[in-house]
Amino acid sequence: MTLQQQIVGNAMQMAVCTLQPGQTVYCEAGKFLFKTTNVTMDTRLGGPGGGQPQNGQGGGAGGMGGMLRQAMGTAMQVGQRALAGESLAFQYFTSTGGEGTVGFAGVLPGEMRALELEGTRAWFAEKDAFVAAESTVEFGIAFQGGRTGRSGGEGFILEKFTGRGTVIIAGAGNFIDLNPADFGGRIEVDTGCIVAFEEGIQYGVQRIGGLNRQGIMNAVFGGEGLSLATLEGNGRVILQSMTIEGLANALKKAQGGDKQGPTGGLFSTNAG
Repeated sequence: MTLQQQIVGNAMQMAVCTLQPGQTVYCEAGKFLFKTTNVTMDTRLGGPGGGQPQNGQGGGAGGMGGMLRQAMGTAMQVGQRALAGESLAFQYFTSTGGEGTVGFAGVLPGEMRALELEGTRAWFAEKDAFVAAESTVEFGIAFQGGRTGRSGGEGFILEKFTGRGTVIIAGAGNFIDLNPADFGGRIEVDTGCIVAFEEGIQYGVQRIGGLNRQGIMNAVFGGEGLSLATLEGNGRVILQSMTIEGLANALKKAQGGDKQGPTGGLFSTNAG
């Protein structure tokens, strides 16, 4: 059953979903906006596939062993999300007695995008990009390799979506869709600009320059730090025009709390 959804708004978009009777969507806690009265709301630990009994079921087949496996599955999901700094709970919305409507939004000024999963390719997204998805889409956490994670900041932990159905993501600023294959097979990106990419795209982190004069100039005055993210392969990549770090620094500066001056970079100071 395809999720009927419409993304509305400009500076800060919203997703308005029309649910058929019995259809369920879930969102991360804090992303819900509104619903009609015939849409029920249920808060659970863990996402689809996490092993929690649904609709009161789960005590039959497997008995105590089945319940223990479900509890362990949920505990592992919750533990992964806690380690990733994600919300521990999901909110589930199900339409009863006819069509229902439910609205969701991200937490930053920017765009939203509905991705259609067909069961063949997973999607990966930056932490906190997830807004909502059909119950047929499984939410997971993907940990990048140690070297990539230590160098890449946001890149260490990614959200992973598998299965079939619609998943809605959000980011900051405006989106642009790219395919590295159209640019020689590889693009280099500010680590904070990545929103999502398809399975098959290879994600990595590279240092900007060496430990020489130009490398130090890039790190100190360039505003990009010491690393760039690399995306290689043939597949869809979604980038955002605003980084969360950039937005936070702009707000600090407007409040007089960040005295960067003309140099920025390593010379920024925070007024207590």
